Amino acid sequence: MANRDYVKRGASKKPAKKKAAPKRKPWRSGLLALLVVGIFGFGLYSLSQDPEPPAPVVQAPVKPKPEKALPPPPEEQWDYVDSLPSREVEVKAKEQVISDIPYIMQCGAYKTAAQADARKLDIAFQGIKSKIRKKEGSSWYRVVLGPYKLKRDAERDKHKLQRAKIEPCAIWKDTP
Repeated sequence: MANRDYVKRGASKKPAKKKAAPKRKPWRSGLLALLVVGIFGFGLYSLSQDPEPPAPVVQAPVKPKPEKALPPPPEEQWDYVDSLPSREVEVKAKEQVISDIPYIMQCGAYKTAAQADARKLDIAFQGIKSKIRKKEGSSWYRVVLGPYKLKRDAERDKHKLQRAKIEPCAIWKDTP
């Protein structure tokens, strides 16, 4: 294929047809502008020729009949200002139920001892002591915290571990 250079080639051999420019009629646009201005002026003139709206009739105020004077409002007396300092509130705390079976918290079960040691180390960095228990008859290593006498103590440690992104941990009653 030969390179074609359209710029050097120059104008085409056929003469271009010139399109006839539309004839403009400036008097039409002038007439339209005069018509719009005339309509606007007529509208303003007709608005200025409208009669003033009638003034509203003002009626003389009606004198109210003299009524009986209202008695002054009673003064409110609040006695809580005096009684609050001497008042005592009794709060009865619920007794904590201490179960015979202690609670434990398990924070993972792993196939290898290395994985369990890594989890135990993460928990130790939070200041909590944990143990690794190997389940008898299987090759699973459980990371266990506790025993806790109260479930509240186990929950406290669980929340501390959650804030450190050590999850999931489950609280159970320890079965012997």
